[in-house]
Amino acid sequence: MTTEAFDKQTATEIIQGFEARAEMLVQILHEFIARFGWISEAAIRQLAGELNLSRAEVHGVVSYYHDFRTEPPGKHIVKICEAEACQAMGSRDLSTHAQESLGVEMHSSNADVTLEPVYCLGNCACSPAIMVDGKTYGRVSHDRFDAIVGSLAEAD
Repeated sequence: MTTEAFDKQTATEIIQGFEARAEMLVQILHEFIARFGWISEAAIRQLAGELNLSRAEVHGVVSYYHDFRTEPPGKHIVKICEAEACQAMGSRDLSTHAQESLGVEMHSSNADVTLEPVYCLGNCACSPAIMVDGKTYGRVSHDRFDAIVGSLAEAD
């Protein structure tokens, strides 16, 4: 995942690209994540000011949606589906394995990886499913998880 450091000018350009409309906050936040990787406190303050919202309103949206993080992510984003179909096929066990093998708790990051739960990747027929840097994998066993994650280190 390639991101750039937050800067106010780029943020303003993104906000203006959505005509500084408060009802476009979720879409603006998605663009901030794509560009900066995370939503900083400075970003929340700027969004509130430029969209005429309170910081609490912006923070409420940021904290509600799982796609928005308030800490810098690791180089790779690993998401494990924890919806019902994946749970029935072992995603909780897979999540435990992932946390142990990566040395990272859910909702946390280190320099290399961010580990996040998600609640449906739309791959229910191939449960359990994961997403790594935007690519979805199905029928993920412990061994397959280790192989997928291992290939990330090789690619770096």
